[in-house]
Amino acid sequence: MMYPQYILNLSCLDQRGIVQRVSAYLAGHGCNILDSAQFGDAQSKLFFMRVHFSVEEETLTDEVLRSSFAALADTMQMDWQLHDAHKKPRMLLMVSSIGHCLNDLLFRYKSGLLPVDIPAIISNHTDFYQLAASYNIPFHHLPLATGAPESAKRMQEERILEIVKAADIDLIVLARYMQILSPEMCTALEGRAINIHHSFLPSFKGAKPYYQAHDRGVKLIGATAHFVTGHLDEGPIIEQDVARVDHAMDPATLTAIGRDVECVVLARAVKYFVEHRILLNGQKTVVFK
Repeated sequence: MMYPQYILNLSCLDQRGIVQRVSAYLAGHGCNILDSAQFGDAQSKLFFMRVHFSVEEETLTDEVLRSSFAALADTMQMDWQLHDAHKKPRMLLMVSSIGHCLNDLLFRYKSGLLPVDIPAIISNHTDFYQLAASYNIPFHHLPLATGAPESAKRMQEERILEIVKAADIDLIVLARYMQILSPEMCTALEGRAINIHHSFLPSFKGAKPYYQAHDRGVKLIGATAHFVTGHLDEGPIIEQDVARVDHAMDPATLTAIGRDVECVVLARAVKYFVEHRILLNGQKTVVFK
């Protein structure tokens, strides 16, 4: 028999007895903890917890589970989310004209390595409509000309938000989508949009980071996956990685190596999100790997 499974994420002011009270609540309601992780941040004085559990009491409905835990959460002033562990999050992919991250994520999705549904791909170019068709995923071409007025940008972003709403999207992934989102768009997507930045932030922001890195003679290059915010390339960081390089490598070689790193970093960040392993801690993240 397969029992319903949930993932509980919570944060609150660090205090005695949080783990005990959460565990006692679950045990008292016929739940079995399958996996648990917690972290107390001495700087912010906040406590974070992720609990994966099964419901083995047949009379415990989803509605009762949520309402009864809400009563406990209120007493401890918790921020919390309860996710159905068997439900696949719905992910929207956005891309421009560089497709390595898009291709990698689609392969992982098709191979069952990423437990998601992908109801749509959006692009301001037409380069990847055939790739989308090969996966039987609707492709939305929403062009935005270079130097387009703000009114055109607003209309394009409104159309994106319409697709997000109509497709009931849980996660938006900017898989090398090379348009800067407006502050209003960033606010609308807060906490559910991930960007891959082709450098090891906070270094080498802006255009051609691998050329900047080459000019500085770096020995490591990297990539950064972070949440999208209204502050360009400064959102809470989810995942990073690096690759070692040397003086003999030209910018094209650095770019090729960097793109491999980008694919891996973005895929990890997406997997952490869909498995509900990321909790926000101010401008930082707690990631239970």
